[in-house]
Amino acid sequence: MSVQGDEILLSPKGKQKLQEELDHLKNVRRRDVAEKIRVARSHGDLSENSEYDEAKKEQALVESRIAQIESYLRRARVVRREDVEVDRVNVGSRVTVTDLDEDETITYVIVGGAKESDPARNMISYRSPVGGALYGNTVGETVKARLPGGILNMRIEEVEWTGEAIE
Repeated sequence: MSVQGDEILLSPKGKQKLQEELDHLKNVRRRDVAEKIRVARSHGDLSENSEYDEAKKEQALVESRIAQIESYLRRARVVRREDVEVDRVNVGSRVTVTDLDEDETITYVIVGGAKESDPARNMISYRSPVGGALYGNTVGETVKARLPGGILNMRIEEVEWTGEAIE
């Protein structure tokens, strides 16, 4: 599955999480911040009202995040099993690789955009250096990932489609 322009690939669960955050921001946080602004205004002179200034800053952050998520979702394409060659590394793949320099084996789960990644659980974005190097390749291929500390040489040992990647 190729990525078009600024398109972002997401797992179904990743899209759901973003949609839930967006709904919360629009339906809960917006109202909370509007109420803070209303209360702060009731205290009088706005020129020296730090409570009002803070509420307006919070409102700007909420609106910025809403715009960011909406933009992200407009560019998103949900990856489903039927959309991919399951023997190739893609969003939704569990990939076992051997680090050829250290002779160590590690398993990654390839997820959508950075918002889905959790490096501590080896869930990496297809746009990360390692995920990008693996993306689109298959068992037996050797790939190189450019990392800040140097080049990581890996051989792909196993690729499987897994529901784990979309949790």
